[in-house]
Amino acid sequence: MRGALTIARLADWAAERYGHEEALVFGGDRWTFAELADRVDRVARAVIAHGVRPGDAVAVWAPNSARWVVAALGAVAAGGVLVPVNTRYKAAEAADILRRSRARLLFTEHDFLGTDYRALLAASGEELPLLEGTVTLHSAEWSRFLRGADRVTGEERLARSAAVRPTDTADVLFTSGTSGRPKGVPATHGQNLRVYDAWARTVTLRRGDRYLLVNPFFHTFGYKAGVLACLLHGATIVPERVFEAGAVLGRIQEERISVLTGAPTVFTSLLRHPEREAYDLGSMRMAVTGAANIPTALIEQIRTSLGARSVSTAYGLTEATGVVAICPPHESPATLARTSGTALEGTELRVDAPPGEPGEILTRGPHVMRGYLDDPGATARAVDADGWLRTGDVGVLDERGFLRITDRLKDMFVVGGFNVYPAEVEQVLRGHPAVLDVAVVGVPDGRLGEVGEAYCVPAAGAPFDAAELTAYTRERLANFKVPRAFRSVPALPHNAAGKVDKNALRRRAGHTTIR
Repeated sequence: MRGALTIARLADWAAERYGHEEALVFGGDRWTFAELADRVDRVARAVIAHGVRPGDAVAVWAPNSARWVVAALGAVAAGGVLVPVNTRYKAAEAADILRRSRARLLFTEHDFLGTDYRALLAASGEELPLLEGTVTLHSAEWSRFLRGADRVTGEERLARSAAVRPTDTADVLFTSGTSGRPKGVPATHGQNLRVYDAWARTVTLRRGDRYLLVNPFFHTFGYKAGVLACLLHGATIVPERVFEAGAVLGRIQEERISVLTGAPTVFTSLLRHPEREAYDLGSMRMAVTGAANIPTALIEQIRTSLGARSVSTAYGLTEATGVVAICPPHESPATLARTSGTALEGTELRVDAPPGEPGEILTRGPHVMRGYLDDPGATARAVDADGWLRTGDVGVLDERGFLRITDRLKDMFVVGGFNVYPAEVEQVLRGHPAVLDVAVVGVPDGRLGEVGEAYCVPAAGAPFDAAELTAYTRERLANFKVPRAFRSVPALPHNAAGKVDKNALRRRAGHTTIR
C-alpha cells in the first residue's frame, strides 16, 4: 500500500494503522492518530472552502506547532502544494517565495519572537497579487477559518485526496543558490514517502518512539524526516518552537523523549549545559546528526552522556529530497564521525574522481528532483542527461562505499545547521552606498560551526562603520545570514582567472579573531 500512498492520504492511513496511539503532543494538546486525522480533515475542508484548487500552492510561514502540522497536512490533503517559508526570513525574502510559488493561501503567526509576519508583509509594500488569503494560526482568525469546513462534505474532501497521484508535486522547498537567488525545489508525494520510509528504517525510527522535533518545519529535516517519518512509522510528534538547551532537556525528561535529531551544535549545547546531569534522560534511544566534520568524541558522548545508543549520521541536499547517504547506527564512532555512510536505499552514489581521490559527489535515483521550479538553466547545470545530480560538494568514497565529505564546490557555508550562500549576502551589501565591493566567506566558530565574515572595499570617501553594515544586512536578511564581522580592505584578492580568491580570504580569516 505504501507504494501508492500519497501525503494527501497519509494522516488517514496512519489513523487506520495506529488508531488510538499518541500521535502529537504540543502544549496542552495530546492527540491520537485518529484525532490528528480528524483535525487534518477539517483543515482540508476549510482549505477547499477557501477556494484552493488542486495544484495550488499554500504557504506556511510560522514556527513549529501542532497547528503548523495540521495546516500543512490539511493543505496537501486538499490537493494543494505545500510551500514552507523560513521563519527567519524578512519580508522581501518571504514575498519573493510567495510570488514565485504563486501561493494562493498563507498560514502564518502574529507573534513569534516579537515578529508579526502578516504586519511585516503589509508594511513592506511587497505586491502579492495571487495571494487571496492569510490566516494566523494562533488567533481567533483560525477558528473563523475552520468554520468554512462546514461548507464542504467529508466525501468531497476524500475525493480530492484520492485524486492526488504519487507523481504529483507535494511541496516546494526553497534553497539558496550560488547566484544568490533562492531556488524552488519541487518534490513529489512518491519521492517524499519513499525517501523517508527508507531513512526511518535505516536510522531505526520505530512505532512508539517519542520524537522531539527541534529542527524547524520549514526545513527538510523538520517536516520530512520529522512529521512525515513519524506518520509513516507510528512515532509521536513533539514539536519544539525554539531550541533552548535547558528547555529541551526538560522536555526529554517530561515527555520521555526517545528520538532527537539536529545539527551537531544541538547536541553540543545539550552536553555542555551546566545542569544536564540533573535531568533524567533515560528514555533517550536514538539520535541523528550530520556535518562534514564531527568529532568522534561527540558521537561517543551522545551515546554515553545523552543515552542515545543508536546514533546515525547523514548527508543530503534539498535537490535530492534531503537525503543522499546515511551511516547506520551499528557503525563505530569513528566511522559515524568521519563519514556520512553509504547511498540511500535504491539510489546511486559516485564521486567524479579516481577511486580514493576527492571529487564532486554525484547521485542518481528516484530521490533526485525533476528540476528547479522556474530555472531550467540551473536545472540543466545541476542534473545531466543521464540523471546524475551534481551536488557541488566534494568527497571521497572508500572501499566499502562510505562517503567522506571533504569540501564544497559551492560557495556556501553552514551557520548552526542553516546554509548561507555568500552571493546573496554580497548582493545585499553591494546595495549599501559605503560599499564598493565585497566578498563573504565562512570562518570557524566554536558554537555555530561556521559564521560569515565580510571583506568590504569602501566606496571613495565613505566611512567604514561595521555596526551600520550589521544593521543594514539585518534589516534585509535572516539573522543567520548576517556576517559576524566586517573588515575594511583596500582591494579584494584575485586569482589568475580574475575571480575573487576566497581561499586567500579564508586563510587570512584563519589568522584573525572574529569580532
